[in-house]
Amino acid sequence: MSMTETKPAHITVLLQEAVDALLLASAGENGAYVDATFGRGGHSRLILSRLSAQGRLQAFDKDLEAIAEAGRIEDPRFSIRHEGFANLSDLAEGSVDGVLMDLGVSSPQIDSPERGFSFRFAGPLDMRMDTTRGESVAEWLATASVDQITEVIRDYGEERFAFQIAKALVARRQERGPISTTTDLAQLVADTVKTREPGKDPATRTFQAFRIFINAELEELEQALEASLRVLKPGARLVVISFHSLEDRIVKQFMAKHSKEVVDRRVPFAAPVQMRLNALGRVKPTADEVAGNPRSRSAIMRIAERTEVPA
Repeated sequence: MSMTETKPAHITVLLQEAVDALLLASAGENGAYVDATFGRGGHSRLILSRLSAQGRLQAFDKDLEAIAEAGRIEDPRFSIRHEGFANLSDLAEGSVDGVLMDLGVSSPQIDSPERGFSFRFAGPLDMRMDTTRGESVAEWLATASVDQITEVIRDYGEERFAFQIAKALVARRQERGPISTTTDLAQLVADTVKTREPGKDPATRTFQAFRIFINAELEELEQALEASLRVLKPGARLVVISFHSLEDRIVKQFMAKHSKEVVDRRVPFAAPVQMRLNALGRVKPTADEVAGNPRSRSAIMRIAERTEVPA
């Protein structure tokens, strides 16, 4: 056995299903597609393998490690932007045949102690997707109030002990200075939360909440979904894979909202606002995929198709 420990490779969730759904767009293998969350490139590589010489793929990612991984793809049909996927809005209107969004955090990110995403590894309490900008979780916790911390843990972690955890964090800061490591945060939460569902670490919801908040993940998702409507051509596909209820609720409601005509009852003779998407349903991982990759168990993929734009 090697003395050098290697990090587990990232296993792309719903790989075949997502690419199949995306490439069923009207343009097929000749289209221009966007991988809005490159990650470690599993979806991008499969998309490229199935595109024709005329096809194009543009990717987005905030993570410097993802950008470095993308640099290993030597293919003139491929390009990547070091930006969050809300910047889809920069693309030309009606220029894209399909957008894929995989909202999961990649295994190398989670399993890198220095990134501070996981309570299972000792490391600095950072959690930023883009470490070149913005405030880390530790920096935010150094000044945040009990009310601010409570709101984040409650709203983004759906944690019923949010107030108790926030109160303990501020008390710790006043007594010994602010929390700055993943292990200290995990221990504080474990000491504060006395009951938890079987098989789930007490810190799970708090770590999720801080990660979502510090990266403005839900706000960026809402912006990216709105941007996708503008950049997708008629007949183009929107494919979104989410991993927790907060994300999936936003995606589900967005697709439902734009999959129906809206009549303004205040203006009875005005033409209804035309539906802009046709929601095509959802897909979950198979039992075999979950058995091989337990992190896939909460994944839900939703698919919609851009409708014709009224003249």
